[in-house]
Amino acid sequence: MSQSVEKNAVVSFHYTLKDKETGEVIESSKDSGQPVTFLVGAGEIIPGLENRMLGMSRGETKDIEVPAEEAYGPRNPELVQKAPREYFQNVPLEKGLPLQAQTPEGKVINMVVVDFDDQTVTVDMNHPLAGRDLVFEVEVLDVREASPDEILHRHAHGPGGAQH
Repeated sequence: MSQSVEKNAVVSFHYTLKDKETGEVIESSKDSGQPVTFLVGAGEIIPGLENRMLGMSRGETKDIEVPAEEAYGPRNPELVQKAPREYFQNVPLEKGLPLQAQTPEGKVINMVVVDFDDQTVTVDMNHPLAGRDLVFEVEVLDVREASPDEILHRHAHGPGGAQH
């Protein structure tokens, strides 16, 4: 196998994520010192980034633009909803407060308080990066062939990957 990013390769990389429109740095893997490690083709990172990394090699750096549709999708106005204030009785509300709720099926839903009054609380359940075109400054640190177990389990093992 060549040392380039391709299906069934395990890739480790550092990134700095920016908002394309404003240039605002949103996050960077370098802050934690831990690179991201993933199995190509397993759906572990957003498709727009993974597809644009194909063919990159160890040591290569690249600025990768990912439109909102291939990142976290467009903002969905239906995911901004009002709920009765009594659902939040013991919560010290403030705008921007991140909250979690659980569906009857056990699925966790992340949301942010966008407004509230005496009667209702308005929450936004869109991903925080929904609707934003993104730029990833990527540096590929390592590329290796995936083991049969990694392919079977559909994720990278070892440092930066799953530990089991």
